[in-house]
Amino acid sequence: MSSSLAGRVAIVTGGRRGIGRAIALALAEAGAGVALGDRVVDDGELEAVAAEVKKLGRRSLAVQADITRKADVDNMVQKTLAELGAVDILVNNAAMNIRAPLLELNEEGWDRVIDTDLKGYYLCSQAAGRVMVGQKRGNIINIASTAAMYTAPEMGAYCIAKAGVVMLTRILAVELAQYNIRVNAVAPSMVKTKFSQPLWSDTATLKEIEAGIPLGRLAEPKDIVGSVLFLASEASAYITGHTIVVDGGSGA
Repeated sequence: MSSSLAGRVAIVTGGRRGIGRAIALALAEAGAGVALGDRVVDDGELEAVAAEVKKLGRRSLAVQADITRKADVDNMVQKTLAELGAVDILVNNAAMNIRAPLLELNEEGWDRVIDTDLKGYYLCSQAAGRVMVGQKRGNIINIASTAAMYTAPEMGAYCIAKAGVVMLTRILAVELAQYNIRVNAVAPSMVKTKFSQPLWSDTATLKEIEAGIPLGRLAEPKDIVGSVLFLASEASAYITGHTIVVDGGSGA
């Protein structure tokens, strides 16, 4: 893969598995140093991804960070600056979901989903964005979802949060353009990861879902990587405020 991001430094939240891991490794393959943030570190998976980044010859950093907490977010950004020297790219990827109709979802559940899937993106964008303003350059990429555009059974809070991410992307793009900072989003449909596994765990359900996708299969994490690399690179230098949908043709 080309070193189109040589010398750049990226932060990827939710980086220990699934889409986040795939993005982190792809950014490293393209030449970037990568700081990985995740709320969970005691299972060793975050450190393992950081080690994979180092094997690719890039600098890496693993940081425990709950993106719903401003102090954690600020610490993640400051550690990245201190150890890797810059924050050129932020990929907001961390997410969670609680399946329940809105009338049955309690306040605590609502807060957990909104705080992680929307507030966390705002906190990370704010902290990294302030660094980028000082650098007069930067690139923020938000992982949204097609759930921002279409309703999904028992996923109301998640859909609402991801719709908020799309608007957050547009507003930040306008506010930060004067500082040479671009902000875009990638909106995948369902991706075959542990995160989504409860939705496709049995073979019959998986086949039913795939039958409704023109390309005939669920996305894999690697299918999301290309759009992120495009948005992170100079190939998209005149694109900001947009959301790229990656759905195998489902919305056609």
